[in-house]
Amino acid sequence: MSAPSSSTPSPSSGSYTVAVLGLGAMGLPMATRLATELTVHGFDPAPNRLQLAVDAGVTGFDSGRAAAKGADAVLLAVRNSAQLEDVLFGASGVAEVLSPGAVVILTSTVGTDAIAPTVEALGRHGVALVDAPLSGGPVRAGQGDLLIVVGAEPAALERARPVLELLASTLTVVGARPGDGQALKTVNQLLCGVHIAAAAEALALADALGLDRATTLAALEAGAAGSFMLSNRGPRMLEAYEEDGAEVLSRLDIFVKDLGIVGTAARAAGLASPVAAAAEQLFLLGQAQGLGERDDSAVIRVVAPARRTEG
Repeated sequence: MSAPSSSTPSPSSGSYTVAVLGLGAMGLPMATRLATELTVHGFDPAPNRLQLAVDAGVTGFDSGRAAAKGADAVLLAVRNSAQLEDVLFGASGVAEVLSPGAVVILTSTVGTDAIAPTVEALGRHGVALVDAPLSGGPVRAGQGDLLIVVGAEPAALERARPVLELLASTLTVVGARPGDGQALKTVNQLLCGVHIAAAAEALALADALGLDRATTLAALEAGAAGSFMLSNRGPRMLEAYEEDGAEVLSRLDIFVKDLGIVGTAARAAGLASPVAAAAEQLFLLGQAQGLGERDDSAVIRVVAPARRTEG
C-alpha cells in the first residue's frame, strides 16, 4: 500500500480533492461543508440532490466512477455493508479507478465484520480504508460539528485529515486498525438506542399519568434523569402523533440496523446485552407497524399508540 508523502496537499491550497458519493441527508451537508475549503466532486443518482450540491460549490459528475477518478479521498455514507461492497466493488464500483495512495473514508455504521475484507480488497488497488463512523446529524454535519471516531493506519489517517478535521468538532482516534472505529460506534449505538427507547417510555408514562408534556420534558432535562437523547429526541416525540410526525432527521429503521449490529457483536463476544435487545424489539415493532421511514422519535408510538386528549 502506498504511503502518503510529505507533500500531501494542504486544505488551504485547494489542491486536495475529495469525492462525496451519495448526497443524501448526511452526504449533502458534508459535501457542502467540505466545499468551503477543498475541491469537492459529488455524485448522486437523484438529479435534484446533485443540483443542490452544485449550487453549494460542488463539482457534479454523472457517475460515481467519474467523481472518484483522481481524488485524494472518497467519502462514503452508505446504508449497510452490502451497499459498501457494491459502491466499491460492484459492476460500477469505484475501487478500480482510484489512484494508489488514495483513501476511502467510511463514515457509516456497518459493523466490524465488513471491514477486514474491504481493507484487503482495497489494498490490492493500493488504497487504504479509514474507518470513521460519525454522529451528529445533518445540521451539525453542515457546521463541521460532528463526533467522529477513527480506526486507521497512521499514514492513511494523515491522508484523510483534511476531510476529517473540516467535518469534526470532536475527532477521536481509537485505534490504528480499521474496524476500531466501528467497534466504538457499536458501543455508542447501544447507548443511543437504549436512551431513545427509555425516553419514549418515560414520556409515554408521563402522558398516561396526565402530566403536561412540555413541562415534564423540561423538568426531566434539568435533573439527574436528563440525557442528550432525551433533550434531542424528546421535543420530536411530542410531535410524533401529529399527522406528518416530526421532521425526519434520523430514520427509525436505522436503529433496527444498528441495534442488530450491537446484538451480533455482543453475541460474538459472548456478552449478554438484555437492555439493548429490549430496545431493539421496540424499533423492530415500529418498523413492522410502518414507522421505519419516520423519525426514530416515532418509537414512542410503539409504547403508546395513541395519546390522551388534553382537557
